Amino acid sequence: MSKLLYPEESYAIIGACFTVYNEMGPGLPEQVYLECLEIEFEYLGIPFKAKSPQKLFFRNQQLKKTFEPDFICYDKIILEIKALNELRIADQSQILTYLNVTRFELGHLVNFGHSPDLERERFANTR
Repeated sequence: MSKLLYPEESYAIIGACFTVYNEMGPGLPEQVYLECLEIEFEYLGIPFKAKSPQKLFFRNQQLKKTFEPDFICYDKIILEIKALNELRIADQSQILTYLNVTRFELGHLVNFGHSPDLERERFANTR
């Protein structure tokens, strides 16, 4: 049985997502949920960076292009937010790629557009 990565931090992050979802409901634009999460993370004291450019490397050379996950929480967990009727394979692939090209071990994909419940998935970097 493998050990669950960062359980306390994940619980706090997902708890904040539930708070936002329960108060705001589904169906709003993604940007609204991003802003609400920034407020909730600040309120809870969860350390985060929003849309922080992350370096990319190819053959040990840094690329000029960067990518910006929605949130990096606790300097070790990627949080990607969606506001869709349901998550797509492309959304899952996006966070898996983010994990594969970074040092991060854990990512959460959270969909605020799903009803009647918040949709969420957890991904571990297996490389």
